[in-house]
Amino acid sequence: MTELAIKVRGLQAWYGESHVLHGIDLDIPAGKVVSLLGRNGAGRTTILRALMNLMVQKKGEIHVNGKDVSRYKTYQMARLGLGYCPEERGIFSNLSCYENLMLPPNIGSKSKRSAGMSLEQIYELFPNLKERRNAPGSHLSGGEQQMLAVARILRAGAKILLIDEISEGLAPVIVETLDGLIRKLKGMMYTVVLVEQNFHFASGLADSFYVIEHGTVIEHFSKEQLDAKKEELELLLGV
Repeated sequence: MTELAIKVRGLQAWYGESHVLHGIDLDIPAGKVVSLLGRNGAGRTTILRALMNLMVQKKGEIHVNGKDVSRYKTYQMARLGLGYCPEERGIFSNLSCYENLMLPPNIGSKSKRSAGMSLEQIYELFPNLKERRNAPGSHLSGGEQQMLAVARILRAGAKILLIDEISEGLAPVIVETLDGLIRKLKGMMYTVVLVEQNFHFASGLADSFYVIEHGTVIEHFSKEQLDAKKEELELLLGV
């Protein structure tokens, strides 16, 4: 049986009085890509935030590599190897691409398994960032900013990537590049949890899928079951 990078049981979360997540259960196998599907407002981003313990109000169990981390602080989750790439990317516009890359500390351990990527490794994986290393963040294209956002968490030592809407608003050629990037990371045994509105993008990458609706899991299936689920997914997701 494949080892679980993340196991979630009974996850609930609130924004003030608004109850957003209602008992989410997830199994995220190590070295796999898992996609959270759903319409806008379904609770998928809140799941990623809760996994990083960014939610002030939450209940439930979160296990990372078999360890109960439900009460960990966000910085402790990062030290475990979780990296969160939000939809808004968070690029520092007045810093160069190189300066953005050098900003985060390497918080992985010194062991080969959990240390962050070197700058040379980043440039090999993201040649565009090497070419644009002196460009201010504000001058990078949307695709380059997205690559930079992912590269920064890899530099910090993340092995479990929580990525929110990586293809949002990008040209098809850039989306294809990002597809190749995630495939490379998967080949390097990184674990990826992918929130993605572009179903066709996610369907070609993920090993398994969770469909989220109104803060609950209503479907969970593998890529082998995808064809049989397509008609149902069209109704659920409006794709």
